[in-house]
Amino acid sequence: MTREMLFALAFGYLLGSIPFGLVLTRLAGKGDVRDIGSGNIGATNVLRTGSKPLAALTLVLDCLKATAAILLAQLLFGREVGAFAAAGAMIGHLYPVWLNFRGGKGVATLLGVLIALLWPAALVYAAVWLFLLLTLRISSLAGMTAAIAAPIVALALHSPYVLLLLGFAVLVLWKHRENILRLKKGTEPRIGSKTSPTA
Repeated sequence: MTREMLFALAFGYLLGSIPFGLVLTRLAGKGDVRDIGSGNIGATNVLRTGSKPLAALTLVLDCLKATAAILLAQLLFGREVGAFAAAGAMIGHLYPVWLNFRGGKGVATLLGVLIALLWPAALVYAAVWLFLLLTLRISSLAGMTAAIAAPIVALALHSPYVLLLLGFAVLVLWKHRENILRLKKGTEPRIGSKTSPTA
């Protein structure tokens, strides 16, 4: 691995590890987002503070930090380092050193990766995510399905990022393992309700 690749990986990690959900809720006087709901720092849990603008901003920033990391790394060192910056951003978001390696679940950040590396897949990802979010109102199911769609679209497009995106999808599923258990039990809450089961 070259120095450029290592730098891209480290740079991606630093940007990816910025916990925007935590920072924004504290700045807005909402307290520590880890003390409410699922305890996650992502947009869905930020929504549980009662602030839709904060949740939307968290989603956008968690997405764009990955896009920025990849594009800046490519600008500095060439397109071949993009995958390393992407890996760094995803790992940084999921396992930030500043929060004892307890980060978000990666759905928005993976969209940011796709925007920079494979924009047609980003369109499909966003469409799947939004469609399921609006129809089923189960954030975890929408996010996981979109993540699974990413490597499938990459394979259909003969993209060199198939294995990378497959790895990211597995990480997203792993971070949603508690949600998967609740989905099986029919107790996963829907957006807009703290108690409504999915069954």
